[in-house]
Amino acid sequence: MSVVAFAPQALSLCVRAQRVAAIAARHADDVDQAGRFPSEAVEAMKAERLLGIQVPASHGGEAASLTEIAEICVILGQACAASAMVFAMHHIKASSLVEHSDDTGWHSAFMRDVAKHQYLIASATTEGGIGGNLRNSICAIEVDGQICRLEKNATVISYATQADAILITSRAHADAAPSDQVMTAFLKHQYTLEKTTDWDTLGMRGTCSEGFVFRGQAPAEQIFPKPFAEIAAQSMLATSHLLWSGVWYGIAADAVARAQSFVRAAARKSAGVIPPGASHLAEAVNLLQLVKSNLLTGLKTYDEARANPDKLSSMSFAIAMNNVKIASSETILEIINRALLICGIMGYKNGTPYSLGRHLRDAHSARLMISNDRILGNTATMLLVQKPDLSLLGG
Repeated sequence: MSVVAFAPQALSLCVRAQRVAAIAARHADDVDQAGRFPSEAVEAMKAERLLGIQVPASHGGEAASLTEIAEICVILGQACAASAMVFAMHHIKASSLVEHSDDTGWHSAFMRDVAKHQYLIASATTEGGIGGNLRNSICAIEVDGQICRLEKNATVISYATQADAILITSRAHADAAPSDQVMTAFLKHQYTLEKTTDWDTLGMRGTCSEGFVFRGQAPAEQIFPKPFAEIAAQSMLATSHLLWSGVWYGIAADAVARAQSFVRAAARKSAGVIPPGASHLAEAVNLLQLVKSNLLTGLKTYDEARANPDKLSSMSFAIAMNNVKIASSETILEIINRALLICGIMGYKNGTPYSLGRHLRDAHSARLMISNDRILGNTATMLLVQKPDLSLLGG
């Protein structure tokens, strides 16, 4: 189920993504059951050169838009949610490079390397003692001349041992406030990882989001020049909520496709009689369209705001992106539950063409990344001073 139609040159991205999705689908159940990294799918992403598509053409990439990347998330999400989430999280971090690198600095050169070598980028924003609040840090970067050092008790670093680089947050210096943060890029040979927690979860098992003590040393020029507050507001917030929503839409779309196949099979067996699950299917498709519209509106809002840093940092923009995440993550569970009602025991069982257990378990992660309660609390605080946009066309 395509989110949007693209120009011919962008169509090749979808074709390449479909080839990756075919590989991801073959291994999806094993990835889930074993809780292992989707190595076959990620190797296929690299072979199709999908990890560098966001990088500008001047730096060796394809200047893919966020809408195009979201469409790939949808395609992969219909095949293997873990593979799609790895792709999404990589591009969330790539957006920090693309949007916040200057033309001549270290980060610009690293962006070229990402496109050339198809480096996989991971993120380390969570930390023991602060929960899931990525806008606060306990650890602090230490700058000693031309060298920086960092030790962080990162409670979650998805696919850390498979990544080629990690973008990690910390306080700007030892005396900085918890919210005075910077982000630093560390390459694989510049850090060590001491595992502290395992990743044995209900769903999204293939993201391998284990906990580690991170210890890194690198040239100080690898610290991003912009404060993390700007990076978070101007790129991470939007790309996280929009690309995650693309993944979740893909999961729900595949659940609906399986439910539709079930209803069609039932209709063939009882000609002239509408199967009992048909009305549930209509309701599921209606909800899926709401998720699609929600995502497309969010992508359009981001695209219109992208050239205006003030708008990207505004409360109204943050509220809009928060609403995309909340609506997507809540609605997909309704969709998959309806699909499960349609498919019945054949959806409940593993190993059938209509199995939905993996879809349902993966979808339950959506409300926890980042916690919807935390997001609603942040939105509620902003609404004390910011009037919501109640118009049809915005403005």
